[in-house]
Amino acid sequence: MTFAAVAAAAERLRGVAHRTPVVTSRTLDERTGSHAYLKCENLQRMGAFKFRGAYNRIAQLTDAERAGGVVAYSSGNHAQGVALAAQLLGVPAAIVMPRDAPAAKLAATRGYGAEVVLYDRKSMNRGEIAAALAAERGAVLVPPYDDPAIIAGAGTTALELCQDVPELDALLVCTGGGGLLAGCALAATELRPGIAIYGVEPEAGDDYAQSFARGERVEIAVPDTIADGQQTTSPGELTFPIVKRLCAGILTVSDDELRATMRFAFERLKLVLEPSGASALAALLHGKLPDARGKRVGVILSGGNVDSTLFASILS
Repeated sequence: MTFAAVAAAAERLRGVAHRTPVVTSRTLDERTGSHAYLKCENLQRMGAFKFRGAYNRIAQLTDAERAGGVVAYSSGNHAQGVALAAQLLGVPAAIVMPRDAPAAKLAATRGYGAEVVLYDRKSMNRGEIAAALAAERGAVLVPPYDDPAIIAGAGTTALELCQDVPELDALLVCTGGGGLLAGCALAATELRPGIAIYGVEPEAGDDYAQSFARGERVEIAVPDTIADGQQTTSPGELTFPIVKRLCAGILTVSDDELRATMRFAFERLKLVLEPSGASALAALLHGKLPDARGKRVGVILSGGNVDSTLFASILS
């Protein structure tokens, strides 16, 4: 888990993943006092950054491993990323998903050709289910964040942003298990030494904030938040040491701030964001970033896979 691994992942993804645009907004800058640069991973293939890590992991399988297929577990975006990457590479895929996952994410995962195995997130352990399924089938387990290839692939998001905007002072990245945050930290600190990197998570699911404050991984109950992609209960074993070493801190945002940010992105930026995808922007928009005035701030818009009914209710 080094910058070299991120750079290698970028080469592997060249011509496969979209090099998503970086957009700016005068209105956003006026409201925050900063100069914001938004990396639009909501416009990535399958609608989120997760495709990067999934493809990077599956592309490195041996022929024998590909024949056995892959198993993953996810509330939605990693599921779609693995399903699409597996389809492109001709690898069978089974995805363990919660019964209450957004309908659009379930439909998209099946639409990419993956088998979906449902579970109850409040009473069952998805990791155990996926591990047992992989062992039974002789398949390779592709976790959502705690894997070096997943982390490296996710880190290509910040690699591209720092190449396009090399003079960033700060970087805001949403975090659930921490794969995106850890990978982006590896890339950004290499390309922009001294950059201040902050993870952003929901107030109701502050496992990273608690862990960062204590200096060790903390486990919480499944958080009750609209940010379904950030309903993790503990930082990853591999991701947390990277975050602890390279990041400046963890910021939190409320569900109401996420809703307001999704409305702002739609009305003023013409961008559709899911709640998790809006969390980093919410931190900037609602004054959570310390000393933001006058700073050049990179913001990862991590995904746009929001259920249409939920999105309509938030806009109204």
